[in-house]
Amino acid sequence: MFDLHGKKALVTGASSGIGKHVAQAYLEAGADVAIAARHSDALQRVAGELAAAGDGRVLPVRCDVTRPDEVTDMLDRVTAELGGVDIAVCNAGIIAVQAMLDMSPDEFQRIQSTNVNGVFLTAQAAARAMVRQGRGGVIINTASMSGHIINVPQRVGHYCTSKAAVIQLTKAMAVEFASHHIRVNSVSPGYILTELVEPLAEYHSQWEPRIPMGRLGRPDELTGLYLYLASDASSYMTGSDVVIDGGYTCW
Repeated sequence: MFDLHGKKALVTGASSGIGKHVAQAYLEAGADVAIAARHSDALQRVAGELAAAGDGRVLPVRCDVTRPDEVTDMLDRVTAELGGVDIAVCNAGIIAVQAMLDMSPDEFQRIQSTNVNGVFLTAQAAARAMVRQGRGGVIINTASMSGHIINVPQRVGHYCTSKAAVIQLTKAMAVEFASHHIRVNSVSPGYILTELVEPLAEYHSQWEPRIPMGRLGRPDELTGLYLYLASDASSYMTGSDVVIDGGYTCW
């Protein structure tokens, strides 16, 4: 049920962190995988690393997910070169620490542009391709536990706002796309030790006592969930958000 042989997957934000590990898991499960990110050099390096992970093809595609034209071009290339798209993981995201009293409108919008608009544009383009193909598909959006709680002590109100929007966007898409046999779910990671979180090292010792499991998570501890959501094992699951945070949001 977890086999992805014959499937064509797209993972954005795949030059590092969660996206890179998800792409590797899909390759190991038998899929052909397109990886997308803004920086070509990083993509090429990661593509080379992933090529040894499985028998599937790895296609690097440079894309800024905040730009509609680039997102459209990305899906056109993926469908043309891989022969379609069955799985789309909308994972690209950014974060910054800034108090809301000091936050400019431009800074607030900068986070929304990638974390919300980027997810919408990528998921929409992928869904359109899936409708044209006529065989359905799966969309998985990376949200965050920050869409459920407000992080402390760091001040990331714009990030929390963006991830809450992703969770609700996922539900709306799930309802609208169901008739096309497209399932849409989201994953809400907690504190995972990725390149996005490593620069916030000053906060790690303050987070860990609040995590019942007593530590930050690893990116590879999320990949089983992404594989489940992409596979036939979750064939009756849509519109769900799954929190995987070591128990942080239980308090």
